[in-house]
Amino acid sequence: MQYRRLGKSSLVVSALGLGCMGMSQSYGTPDDQESVATIHHAIDRGITMLDTADMYGGGANEELVGQAVAKRRHEVVIATKFGNMRMPDGRFLGVNGRPEYVQSACEASLQRLKISTIDLFYLHRVDSGVPIEETVGAMGRLIDQGKVRYLGLSEAGVATIRKAHATYPITALQSEYSLWTRDPEAGILAACRELGIGFVPYSPLGRGFLTGQVKSAEFGPKDFRRMSPRFQGENFQKNLQLVTRIEEIAQEKHCTPAQLALAWVLAQGEDIVPIPGTKRRTYLDQNLGALGISLTPAELGRIDDVAPRGAAVGARYPEEYMSRLGI
Repeated sequence: MQYRRLGKSSLVVSALGLGCMGMSQSYGTPDDQESVATIHHAIDRGITMLDTADMYGGGANEELVGQAVAKRRHEVVIATKFGNMRMPDGRFLGVNGRPEYVQSACEASLQRLKISTIDLFYLHRVDSGVPIEETVGAMGRLIDQGKVRYLGLSEAGVATIRKAHATYPITALQSEYSLWTRDPEAGILAACRELGIGFVPYSPLGRGFLTGQVKSAEFGPKDFRRMSPRFQGENFQKNLQLVTRIEEIAQEKHCTPAQLALAWVLAQGEDIVPIPGTKRRTYLDQNLGALGISLTPAELGRIDDVAPRGAAVGARYPEEYMSRLGI
């Protein structure tokens, strides 16, 4: 396994983490037994960072992760997120960054995970109604209490990142980043590097699209991609052309499109730690194969040519979701 330091912090993790969300929601029917086996296999293969959130599966994902690492806590870095509030039936209630909620959300996550300290605690989305200094100040107090080790933000804009980091050191920023979502290149990555903040890309495989395995837009009733603009109508067909070009390069490199897509993300900097999600051991092993793929400057240039910034057609979230990004 290769390891990377998150920014200028002392937190060192495996170069690939494991996103656990899909084990409990958004992509098909949950299979807890296979998911736990996948987490154990990930740890056996050297993956040290597991990523979850209190909203995933209404708390069920944190419970699943807690169950899986109960006897292996010392081997993993557990990252979880708070701020997005949901009803038990999954309905979205809004973003909450109020200081009193920061405290209660942390304590609830600790109970579900059955751990005494969260290694990396992210604000999942920025609450536009609360000054970021107040939210991050409350998060910093959790470190003073010994309940959290490091702080992170998710999908925050440059101005917010600067204000947050000035309040309490931010260790990592988590945002969507892949060959079809290159938005962070427009200032976010540069700001993180200036401030010494690590970057953790989620959905580095484009919600499965960049694997080349998604050939039709027919998804189950609870699959998030049913409402994603990029997976609908003409957008879907145009985006397939992008994947076809990536597949051609992957064939020449004797790897899968998913491995090429992950290798590209990894090549964007030693301060980047992608967290591809999967609930299957088979796909986990395939993803880890990306660590053995080296891309030359010429190959990186060719990939940029076929998948430049803005190449994907359609917004990455429905309009109501997009309004909560990049505050």
